[in-house]
Amino acid sequence: MEEVHNILWFAAGRTEARQRTPESMVSSSVSADRPSPRALHRSQDLSSDARTAFELACEIEKWPVWLSFVRSARRIEGARALGPGSEVAIRSSVAGSAEELFEVDRFIVGHQLSLVGAFSVRRRIDIRIEQKSERCRVVVRVDYPTYGGVLGNLLDRFTRRRKLHAQLDSALIHFKGLCEFDREAVALADF
Repeated sequence: MEEVHNILWFAAGRTEARQRTPESMVSSSVSADRPSPRALHRSQDLSSDARTAFELACEIEKWPVWLSFVRSARRIEGARALGPGSEVAIRSSVAGSAEELFEVDRFIVGHQLSLVGAFSVRRRIDIRIEQKSERCRVVVRVDYPTYGGVLGNLLDRFTRRRKLHAQLDSALIHFKGLCEFDREAVALADF
C-alpha cells in the first residue's frame, strides 16, 4: 500500500516522499452502519417506559396489528428466545405478496431490534427504543431496494414510497396507543 502511494505521489511531480499519517490512511468509504439515504425513518415519543415498548416491538407475531404495511409475521424458531440469528418470515406490501425471510442481525435487550433480509441485505427493518427519563422514543427505519434504474426509482418514489411513508406514520401512532394503554385501569367499568 505504501509503495503504491509513493508511486502515485512521485507520478504527480512530487520530488520527495511524504510520510503518511494514520489520519491520511483512514478510508473515506461510508460505514456499513450508516443508514441508506433512501431509507424511511420515523420516530415517535411515548409516555411509557422503554421496557414496555421493547417488549411490544419484540412480539413479532403482533406486528401486523400496529405495523400496517406488514401483512403477516411469524418466527421460524418459535420456541427459541428472540436474539441474534433468529429468523422471521414477513409478508409485507413492500416486498410484494411473497413471504420473505429476515434474520435478526442486531439485538440489544431493551434497546434495539434489527432485521436484515436473508437473501438481500438491502432489505432492512430497524426498531430502536431510546429511554428519556420516564418517557421513551421509538425510532423505526425501513429500507428496501428498488430496481429498474432511474425510471424504477421515480416510479417507486411517487407510488409505493409515499404510501409506505403514510403507513409508517400511522403505525407509530398506533404503536404509541398500544404502549400507553393502561391495561390495569377499568376504563369501561360503567358500561
